[in-house]
Amino acid sequence: MHLLTINDIPIADTFAEAFPMTAGRLIVTAATAAWAHTAGTVVTGYASSVIGCDVEAGIERALNEEETIDGRPGVSVLMFGFSRDALQKAVVNRVGQCILTCPTTACYNGLPIVKGKTIRIGGNLRFFGDGHQFSKKLVDRRFWRLPVMDGEFTCEDMFGTVKGVGGGNFLILASTQTAGLAAAEAAVTAIRRLPGVVLPFPGGIVRSGSKVGSKYKKLRASTNDAYCPTLRGFVKSALPDGVNAVYEIVIDGIDQSTVEEATRVGVRASCVPGVLGITAGNYGGSLGPVHLYLHKLLQ
Repeated sequence: MHLLTINDIPIADTFAEAFPMTAGRLIVTAATAAWAHTAGTVVTGYASSVIGCDVEAGIERALNEEETIDGRPGVSVLMFGFSRDALQKAVVNRVGQCILTCPTTACYNGLPIVKGKTIRIGGNLRFFGDGHQFSKKLVDRRFWRLPVMDGEFTCEDMFGTVKGVGGGNFLILASTQTAGLAAAEAAVTAIRRLPGVVLPFPGGIVRSGSKVGSKYKKLRASTNDAYCPTLRGFVKSALPDGVNAVYEIVIDGIDQSTVEEATRVGVRASCVPGVLGITAGNYGGSLGPVHLYLHKLLQ
């Protein structure tokens, strides 16, 4: 077997198993960058995995006044769902609960509008105006304005969607928790410089990697015991000698090439002292049709 290394760290000859998801981009603006960040943080809360959440989501990047439609600071947010209907329901709920309620905010579509590939957000939230809402059309974009207690909340009517990719991943095998976390943080910093990609888990890092299924019938997923250091000797472990901590980086992107580039950048950034190997999570190809082969991406 060909051995690929980066900084003398072996890269497993395996693939990450990802799957298609429907993605949307929200442009959230506010009177200040701080309030825009607050809205972006709250609207992407509890959105780490569709195994247990309505969407996977994260802040893509901060936006300055020159980059937004209303000339105010903002953030770009990406959200991913398993279907367009599921995504619409989740986005309406999240915008209504977390952006409409946040001081000074507005919410706009950040993707091209393609017929048959849209979700209605402002058009569903308008009823909160209780008959006092009104719309305005600029060129081919309709915006709803709802009266609220600090003025008006503006939300675009229709949002575009694309067929994104969720579940891209790689695993960092480290000698210690400290070394593994430093490597994972370096990967997160590098990946977050890229457009079109988010890392939906806390701080971009997963410490509780999962496998499909469980000994308990009601659970769809359970701890990835093969990569748990404390279970070495009790289960069939996948951990080489010396590995005492594993962190996973999960990547969602607006297309496959974006996730591939994030994988390349993240793996290279994570190959630092204390890391003993890099691998990826898959289920033999049975979970998702998008296969990201580490050696192919990194050579």
